[in-house]
This record gives sequence, C-alpha cells and structure tokens, in this order.
Amino acid sequence: MTNNSTSFERLAPPIGGFQEIDGRRIFVHRSGSGGPAVVFLPGASAVGLDYFGVQQQVSRFTTAVVYDRGGSGYSDPFPLPRTAAAVATELHDLLRAENIPAPYVLAAHSLGGFFAHRFAQLYPQDVAGLVWLDALHRDWDDFMPPAASLAATEQMAPDPDGALEEIRPAQLEMYGELYADYPEHVRRALMDACLSDDWMRAGLAERRGLTALATELRAGPDIPDVPMVALSVVGGGPAQTLAAMHDGRTRMDAALVNAVSHGEQRILSDTFHHRLCFDRPDAVVQAIRDVVDRVARP
Repeated sequence: MTNNSTSFERLAPPIGGFQEIDGRRIFVHRSGSGGPAVVFLPGASAVGLDYFGVQQQVSRFTTAVVYDRGGSGYSDPFPLPRTAAAVATELHDLLRAENIPAPYVLAAHSLGGFFAHRFAQLYPQDVAGLVWLDALHRDWDDFMPPAASLAATEQMAPDPDGALEEIRPAQLEMYGELYADYPEHVRRALMDACLSDDWMRAGLAERRGLTALATELRAGPDIPDVPMVALSVVGGGPAQTLAAMHDGRTRMDAALVNAVSHGEQRILSDTFHHRLCFDRPDAVVQAIRDVVDRVARP
C-alpha cells in the first residue's frame, strides 16, 4: 500500500542521484558512454524513470540521460507551471554540471516537446538532433479540433483538491501494468512515488500552462535544421474527435519533419500516447539510433 502523505523530502530515487541547480536538487540518471548524448524530456505526469527501459537500450550505443524537471518527480518542489525558458535553462545547466558535452539529441515525449523546442531556441548550437515521441507542438491548435485545443485540455485537467482519491485507483492499475517488467526495487519505489499526493499534484499542475507555453514558443524561431524522426501515435478507438485528433497529429508531425533537411515521420497505430515507450520500445530506440547515426555522419 502506498503512503499517500509521502513528502518530497522523504522520497529517495532507487537509482541515479542529484545535481544542485540554482539551489535546488534536480534528479538525474545517466547511463552508457559516447556521443552524441541522448536526453529524454518527460511528458506531464511522467518522470525520468518512465523512460528507464528505453534508456537502458540506448545506453548500449551512446550516453543516455533521464531527469526530472524542477517541481516534478524526485527533483525538489517548485511552483508549477513554469515557463519553457526556465525549464530549458535548468536542463542546460544540469547537462553542463554533469559534464555531458554538447551537442545533444533531445528525445521529447508529449509536454517535453515544448521544452525541447525552447531548448533549441535558446541553445541551437547544442542540439544535434531531435526525436519527437508523440510530442506537443506550438502549432497544436492549428491542426486539432476545438474540443482538443490546448485551452480545452487545460480546462479538462482535474482539480487536484478533489480529484486525487478519484483517479488514484486507475493510476494504481496503470502504473502496475506499465512498470511490470522493471527491476523490482525500481518498480516498487516508482509505484509508491507516482501515487503520492505530491507527484500527482505536480502532474496535474503542469497541464495548466499549455497555452502560455505555446505562446512563448511562437515568439521564437522554428525547430532547427537538424536530423529528426517523429513518432506519431494514432492508436485508439473510432470516436469522431479522436479520429480528428489522429488526422491532426499526422498532418502536424508531417509538417514538422518536412521543415528540416533530414526529417522522417513514422506512424504507429498499435499503442497509445502514454504507453509509447512501454509498448513500442523497439520503435523508440530505432528512431533514436537512426538520428544518432545521422548526426555521426560527416
């Protein structure tokens, strides 16, 4: 049984450690060696160790880094939501503190796409390639039906003051399935942490800043012209809004990869947005390997 009153101070990561950035502890776990290093940017309600399985496979051919944004996961608490610039600057400082040389391949999932784009806007010379793991894009509203707009998504986010006990049973079932193949000490620690009030509140809070993040990104440049693979997930039922979202996702990611010299879109219909790295680690790792190989070519 999880301890729902667990505080950030009492949660210890089962692997990895901390770097102090601007007076706050940021959780980071690196594995492998060589470059370019691959850095995973988690989605909302996700944490770095959600990508542990694919990280271990990527670490066989290059350095692979997972981490938790300040205010989320094992990192110290911080008021949420945050600006994309604050998150990108924090990640840049973290990678320098870890002595991981640039440029990097950024593997961004869901909300992580906003932060990867902002990182590329602020530090274009430090981005060697991009892997879009069904990630958000600043032009989301241009491709999606009104019911799935960023503003509508924000409004649909549950109120953390009344929602935690209602959604916890479903979360327990979901995480139990997702982490089933993890090493036992990692699985057990993550199960307890992900079901704690603090982590659940952080995940909900990050969903409240989507429109502001998109606006922030539109004020800066486009994705840099670097090798890119976008995995577009179109799994799910035949509901009308969902079908429109899948069509929008397909067109949005196609526009993204067509804007760079070496871009490729790969459409996956046998998984779901939140399950991508668990159901299709083969597709995720192959996409990363292909971008790493493209970066390494003269």
